[in-house]
Amino acid sequence: MGVLSKSRRRDDSEEPPIVSDDDVDKDGPASNRSSAFPASERPIIGDQLARKLTARQVQMIAIGGTIGTGLFLGTGKSLATGGPASILIAYAIVGAIIFVTMLSLGEMAAYIPVAGSFCTFAGRFVDDAFGFALTWNYWFNDAVSMASDLVALQLILQYWTNNFPGWALSLIFWAALILANIITVKAYGELEYWLSLLKVITITIFIILGIAVNCGGNKMHQYIGAHNWYIGDAPFVGGIGGFASVFVTAAFAYGGTESVAITAGETKDPAKNLPRVVKNVFWRILLFYILSILIIGLNVPYNKSGLNDKTTRTSPFTIVFQMAGSNVAGSFINAVIMTSVLSAGNHALFAGTRLLYTLAVNRHAPHLFASLTRYQVPWIAVLATSAISGLCFGASFIGAGQLWTWLQNIVGVSNQLSWIAIGIASLRFRKAIRLQGKEHLLPFKNYTYPWGPWCSVILNCFLVLVQGWSSFSPKFDVVTFFSLYVELPIMAVMYLGWKLLRRTKIVKLQDMDLETDTYPERVMGTLGPDETGWKGRGYTALRWLL
Repeated sequence: MGVLSKSRRRDDSEEPPIVSDDDVDKDGPASNRSSAFPASERPIIGDQLARKLTARQVQMIAIGGTIGTGLFLGTGKSLATGGPASILIAYAIVGAIIFVTMLSLGEMAAYIPVAGSFCTFAGRFVDDAFGFALTWNYWFNDAVSMASDLVALQLILQYWTNNFPGWALSLIFWAALILANIITVKAYGELEYWLSLLKVITITIFIILGIAVNCGGNKMHQYIGAHNWYIGDAPFVGGIGGFASVFVTAAFAYGGTESVAITAGETKDPAKNLPRVVKNVFWRILLFYILSILIIGLNVPYNKSGLNDKTTRTSPFTIVFQMAGSNVAGSFINAVIMTSVLSAGNHALFAGTRLLYTLAVNRHAPHLFASLTRYQVPWIAVLATSAISGLCFGASFIGAGQLWTWLQNIVGVSNQLSWIAIGIASLRFRKAIRLQGKEHLLPFKNYTYPWGPWCSVILNCFLVLVQGWSSFSPKFDVVTFFSLYVELPIMAVMYLGWKLLRRTKIVKLQDMDLETDTYPERVMGTLGPDETGWKGRGYTALRWLL
């Protein structure tokens, strides 16, 4: 942790903290509830970025960070290796895990809305060495995620042609993403909003079309029903190994949901807007993931060619649109998937940049990476994070499909390690805030505490260990084993190395810093006085969609 700033909290005149008369409760006025510092003089370290992201943009970023290559391409690989039942069960289990994880994260992020988010919390609430290892791990995760998205572009391009060099397309989009992230956070937020809105519309159309295709609205004019659940080895393909292998793909697909909290450092009224985001995660998982997975499993046979090839990969979404009887529809959805991949890469670069900035602020990386532009964008961190995505150009040598699988495994395991860390930090955070008598200051409470964080930690630990089953059977695959487990020793070495070098200790509950970068100003509830009744609920539903 760096030295506390002696300056006052940055005055965001364009979006002042909202404190209404309703904030005065039995514990006294809001200004009296902070234990050590007035709101205007609370010490700050990481809260130096511009709060320019609106509630509209943050809501869509929450969706955009989740819906990407994992859903559009990863589901094809999962279907081929695990079968329709395995993919549905695995995605439902991981969806439940990510839901309770987001509730835990939302509680902490609404109270301390900084760009480092759960990585900062790991260092502040557990051990500085733990935060060091986790932040570097997740930064690499985001950098590799961007690389995997650029590789996915090459796979998607092969739907139309093999004559255009894939590396050239990756280079074009790579430059576009850097430009969008280095200008202002408003540019990033607006681009992500419209790309994410396109994803929502597309998946809605897919669900409706998928139901029609299954009921007979296909080229063969035949009712499909659950036929594909009973062909060959379906519904469970590959036995226990196939079932276990789906979990890492599911973790990759859901990865990015937690990184919406990284936008907390640049979100207007975070104590009000972040709880809105995390509360809606359940419905997004149910509508966008579970329904899509069910429709894919019903309509697309697990042995369909192109789902899991080493050199090519066809999205099951594209296959369903083709089944509707229109090649134009197939090209349309493929183009939409390409923009979705761009959106996922955009979000990964944004999150990775903010984590590298956090590392520099906390003196875990050279201070050079904390340099800001006049618009308060960490531009050197943007360039450094995007440089890692050069991995994508290796696709021309080993096959884009194979490289994408390796990157997907690395990112999936990294996501699971982050969810474990969020659960551990949440357990210690709530104990400390209760011990220090500040629990009433929480803008949002995780109603699944303590069983929710415990379930997240235990289940993720179990999945990290067993999901590599396929690398041992039917014969040992060194490369697959490496991609599934390399994160574990790296994380351990970084933690132990920093702990021995800096002689860090686990933070005592009574000494835990619950003042720095806090944002106790809040508005009670999620509906304002003009949003009650059926009109207010209608407006809330519309806001959730748009």
